[in-house]
Amino acid sequence: MNCKNCEIALKDTINFCPNCGAKVVRKRLTMKNLWQDISLQFINIDNKFLKTFTHLFTQPENVISGFIDGTRKKYINVIQYFAISLTLVGIQVFLMNTFFSDDLAHAMDFMKPFEKATGGKNNPFNSSLGNLEEINNYQSIIYICTVPLYTLATWLSYKIIKPVKRYNFTEHLVLNLYYNAQVIIITAVLSILFLCFGFNYLLISGVVSFLVFIYLFYVLKRVFNVSFLEAFAHFLLVMSMFIAISLTLGVLIGLVALGFTIATKA
Repeated sequence: MNCKNCEIALKDTINFCPNCGAKVVRKRLTMKNLWQDISLQFINIDNKFLKTFTHLFTQPENVISGFIDGTRKKYINVIQYFAISLTLVGIQVFLMNTFFSDDLAHAMDFMKPFEKATGGKNNPFNSSLGNLEEINNYQSIIYICTVPLYTLATWLSYKIIKPVKRYNFTEHLVLNLYYNAQVIIITAVLSILFLCFGFNYLLISGVVSFLVFIYLFYVLKRVFNVSFLEAFAHFLLVMSMFIAISLTLGVLIGLVALGFTIATKA
């Protein structure tokens, strides 16, 4: 028989293609073997997803540096892991819009005094809840756009610092994809769990954001293997660079939008 993926000839005794590594499928697809594949990938205690998820907390340097250095069978591929995180975001948005819309409304109750204080159609606080829902609906796109900004921030920061362990831009992209995927997964899961128990959504977001920054500091410290003070200095530089890049990009987008508006009206 031939491999169904790369079409090279295979011996009848092998279970994995020696050329592309794909599993040799001999049986017709059924619900049973479909479930076996799903459980092997995501539910089994020894599966790559669980191992990647736990090791990104306990030993992120092994996951990130290992992938960069060529160890790519032990953990989930960085692109696949990021794709899984975006899938969870989609589930989170669906559940929040379907079952927790009232909770989002209650989360914005503190804006009501501002709405009443300055009435009128042009009151920017009137659309506070609508803006929150709109941002929530585009979370996946926001996350995707954020990754290059983080990557540029870490790459430029470590070009300045010049640590012993140096990564190029693509390797920094791998670091930030794993980091952001882990953050997205945790944020999505915690948001749903806390909302189920009636916690305020904005309070959840604040707590999670604080933990996200601590986790970034932890990842940078472990990956680059530096002291606490060095890691803290690196973290501050990365965050400063990220803010500077974001503000610069925002100004440029604003100028382009203004120019487009003027050109349209002319």
